[in-house]
Amino acid sequence: MAPSVPERLLAVDLSSGSVESRPIPDEWRRRYVGGKGLGARYLYDELDAGVDPLGEENAILFMLGPLSGYLPEESRYAAITKSPLTGCFLDSYAGGEFPDSLTGALGSHMGLLVTGVASEPVHLVIEDGDATITPAETWGADTVETARAFPDASVACIGPAGEQQVAYATVASDGGEHHAGRGGAGAVMGSKRLKAIIAKGDPPDGLDDLREAYATKYRETATGQWLRASGTVETIDFANEIGALSTRGWSDGQFEAADELGITTVEDRAVDREHADTTEPGGFRVATEDGDHVPRGATAMTLGAGLDIQDFDAVAELGQTCDRLGMDLISAGSAVAWTINADAADVLDRPLSFGDADGARALLGEIAERESALGDALADGVEAAATRFGGRDLVPTVKSMELPAYDPRGAQSMALAYATSDRGACHRRARPIEREAFDGDWGADRTASEVIREQDRRSMLWSLIADDFFGDALDDLGRAWLESIGLDPAGGLAIIGERIWNLTRLFNVREGVSREDDSLPAALQEPLETGPRAGAAVDRDDFDSMLDAYYRRRGWNEDGVPTTRTIDRLDLTDLTDDFDPLHD
Repeated sequence: MAPSVPERLLAVDLSSGSVESRPIPDEWRRRYVGGKGLGARYLYDELDAGVDPLGEENAILFMLGPLSGYLPEESRYAAITKSPLTGCFLDSYAGGEFPDSLTGALGSHMGLLVTGVASEPVHLVIEDGDATITPAETWGADTVETARAFPDASVACIGPAGEQQVAYATVASDGGEHHAGRGGAGAVMGSKRLKAIIAKGDPPDGLDDLREAYATKYRETATGQWLRASGTVETIDFANEIGALSTRGWSDGQFEAADELGITTVEDRAVDREHADTTEPGGFRVATEDGDHVPRGATAMTLGAGLDIQDFDAVAELGQTCDRLGMDLISAGSAVAWTINADAADVLDRPLSFGDADGARALLGEIAERESALGDALADGVEAAATRFGGRDLVPTVKSMELPAYDPRGAQSMALAYATSDRGACHRRARPIEREAFDGDWGADRTASEVIREQDRRSMLWSLIADDFFGDALDDLGRAWLESIGLDPAGGLAIIGERIWNLTRLFNVREGVSREDDSLPAALQEPLETGPRAGAAVDRDDFDSMLDAYYRRRGWNEDGVPTTRTIDRLDLTDLTDDFDPLHD
């Protein structure tokens, strides 16, 4: 017997304390499937333009997909809201045990919609398809301490950074091992005085034959073999080798101590390889001075190379500090790098240098608790700090979100991927660097088509919700899986991802996003000084040509607004009442 597709949404109003089970419109499920797509459609419907991301009128959704709990590999959930960092659409994902527990706890519901603001800090307990609001006795605790308070449940919570509404606060699950990280979903929870979601449920059973077949298929892909061997930590080795690793606050593209933080050191420090022959990514933990943890590539790249910290244990400790505080380590590391650059440029007086792990850790604490004028400013992002103190171009951002550690001067396709990402600078919306590095420069048209292909594909996968790495095994975009549960997407799978990407663009256009926001900072026009890409920079004319090609292929006008023809083709005409007439 095929599993039933969840057809309802559980809605909680923290202001009134009401809980309501709402049917999901059939047409919405067919157009947007679930996860990112369905969450984006609800967010568009719930919010008016210009809503304060940290105000009562903002909403946050915790979305699953129609296949949550069934797909191989690590499950995911999506936290979807309006970002306090960017003011744009935000979808952020986390894996681990929490998504499976939430799937079982929600029952016939595909997601959870939270609105309003509680009068006091609360927990939200999800069990048997219902929600209960209880006082949050864990308010003030870090993410690890909060999870430990509920040993018989799975917890997604905020730490001190979320409570203080740091604009890049995360939602942490599984005791801080996993984070819905970028863009500040944790700050939105904090603004609503929602400390934690406590899920009490078991993952569903079913589709065992399909699951095993695709697990086997995934193990045979290059991505599956790579992740089982090293998780994501090998990305620092890759970026360093091609000269696209942002180093010492974006001053260089190569890090001489990459081996100290990369795969060779991680393998030497591994203490647990029990999953090495399964589909579990990474399959091991590494020993550090403070215990052991699962290594992540972003930690080594941003807090190691980015801050010129060469000691493995010191970098791991900085990562764990961010995890416990509930703070996105990419934005947090960029805030530290900005401070070092600002001090060197006499923008402010804060003695801090590259390589100073203790000083970096102290500043992270100031940011999370908003303990100083500098910490308070950096808590709103480096653009906010630059507005207060100066130093606008000391660390690059797109739509106010700090760039990840892939330097677009070392891979021109990443310049376009960052600029057009729907949530601000992000390497998870499209990562064409992995192919461009071996193919050479692509030119404007191919770069645009490659970025669009990845953006659309990942939008579809994140609506199932499937891990984007596992997506390599879904060469049919999950058609076999959707057929197994009897879901027939409107227009076919090929168009779903494109429809969702245009939906989030329409959300952002309603918030005032235009071509001016699809750009990179002037600092990236300064060439790299050393490494394989020495002399490379983001050329303004070349970038404009890529962006023009991207808009043409998207069916958007010259200012980045989807045209009436595109909106009609994608069946999005019910979303344009808020706009002046669009033109082709």
